[in-house]
Amino acid sequence: MRKLVLFMHVSMDGYASDLNGALDWIPYNGELQKYAEEVVAEVGSPVYGRTTYQMMEGYWPGVLKDPNSSSHEIEHAKWVQDVKKIVISGTLDKAEWNNTMLIKNQIAEEFKLLKEQSGKDLVIFGSPGAAKTLLELGLIDEFLLTICPVVLGSGKSVFEGVEKIKLKLLSSRTFESGIIATRYALEK
Repeated sequence: MRKLVLFMHVSMDGYASDLNGALDWIPYNGELQKYAEEVVAEVGSPVYGRTTYQMMEGYWPGVLKDPNSSSHEIEHAKWVQDVKKIVISGTLDKAEWNNTMLIKNQIAEEFKLLKEQSGKDLVIFGSPGAAKTLLELGLIDEFLLTICPVVLGSGKSVFEGVEKIKLKLLSSRTFESGIIATRYALEK
């Protein structure tokens, strides 16, 4: 049985983005890139909310056509182009990006079926709105949080208004940039 895993960068005060959705506060460097590659190696299907999906759909196909793209960018672009993607949206009418499944209704039922399939885990990339929906439905099994050394003071939070959730620390590591990469399981 596959797990549904949330992979999100958060500020010290728990925000996934600033109020405008900006992520420029994340100290993205080679160390964080390598960690993200480790996470991607665990992914059977990436899961996105509408905003993140449209951002990815608008960016990665262009990388494949850009002669200035690095080999790393091209490799990731090919992966994301071909992998089965899942987008959760009540407002999208269709998802046209190659190999994308759109879930508009019956989210809990659809994810229970997806989790029963064999293969690598389903991983939510960012997407605070979709992540909050999946969290409220009790579908998230693990949390991969990279805690960044910044306090935003306000922004978009996955956890705001959510009832108490008990987690068990599975692992943590600290990067030179001050980021702490954590993995938690839902405590049953």
